[in-house]
Amino acid sequence: MASLDEIAPGPGEVATHFSDQRAPTAAVDSELTSPPTRAQETPAGAADEPFWRRALEFESNSVLVALIVMIVVIGGIHPDFFSRSAMLDILQQSSYIAIMAGGMAFLISMREIDLSVGSMFGLTIVLAALLMKAGVPPWVAGLMCIPFGAAMGLLNAGIVQGIKIPAIVATLATLSLYRGLSMALTKGQQVPNIPVGSSFFSVLGNRHLGVPSGVFALIATAIVLSVVLRLTPFGYRVRGIGSNPDAATFSGISIPKVRIQALVLMGGLCGVAGVFGLAFFQSGDPNFGAGLELQVIAAAVIGGTPLRGGRATVAGAVFGAILLTVVNSGLIYFGIPINWSSFATGFVILVAVSIDSLVRRRRRAGSSGLGL
Repeated sequence: MASLDEIAPGPGEVATHFSDQRAPTAAVDSELTSPPTRAQETPAGAADEPFWRRALEFESNSVLVALIVMIVVIGGIHPDFFSRSAMLDILQQSSYIAIMAGGMAFLISMREIDLSVGSMFGLTIVLAALLMKAGVPPWVAGLMCIPFGAAMGLLNAGIVQGIKIPAIVATLATLSLYRGLSMALTKGQQVPNIPVGSSFFSVLGNRHLGVPSGVFALIATAIVLSVVLRLTPFGYRVRGIGSNPDAATFSGISIPKVRIQALVLMGGLCGVAGVFGLAFFQSGDPNFGAGLELQVIAAAVIGGTPLRGGRATVAGAVFGAILLTVVNSGLIYFGIPINWSSFATGFVILVAVSIDSLVRRRRRAGSSGLGL
């Protein structure tokens, strides 16, 4: 590190000193908005490590290992669990949570949380069902779930920016607001007279090539979100804000703007999940999505997106959602009452987070050369 004598401008260097004073800002901005080079991505000595060891260091490796172990244990005791239909049912059930968990990973990585995701999911389904009942073509009404969800996300962002409160507080209020609106619009009953014979339900609610449409939607969404997170300026800004908000602000990144974009993205993804949820369940039930917010957050955190921000993994969030569904399905196979599902979910979250924390501490210790 240079001493004060070395960096202090001399009598003839004042102009040069002031002309160069913006250089640090440009450097920080470059780090936060540009893709990292291979030298930055690869730790010293990593190039000499075997491929299998580098592969095990992915951010989502812990949850993937836990998922595989859980499936093997349950399937080993109850072989029917390995059946193709059982696996596809698990993927179908987890697809809605997984789609929303991918968006939650963006928010958590920038130290924000949206508690209204379950209510937005349910309200988009109700609104689309009401439009169908009113005579709007099913395809138009169903796909309106996406702009409906984005609009709710924009409202969340407007409250956050307008009142200057954390997203977790604003969305705690809109959680009840959106849920109450669903109940009020339907009077607490399912929306009747939905044209379930429409091609909207047969195309988006059935299986194609033996695979549920929701699973195809999940795969496509996960790929798109991963590309956005890893390869676009928006993704770098999201992670940059979570890593160091002060540095992000200093580099010229508008934190309010990125926060608004992330909340709108979250709402839009709730709408995407709503489209396939409506097509599959063929019902506009105002109770849809109740309690899903905690599962969505849990899936993202279990998957390797830390609450401290700065890092995110969409694949990990997807695996986390599938893991939670496997746990709930396992309770059925073992004959455990469904009332224990919340307990089991909480236990899995605690174990997964503890193991992930232990693995990360050991990895940091090893990389520092302490060998602990």
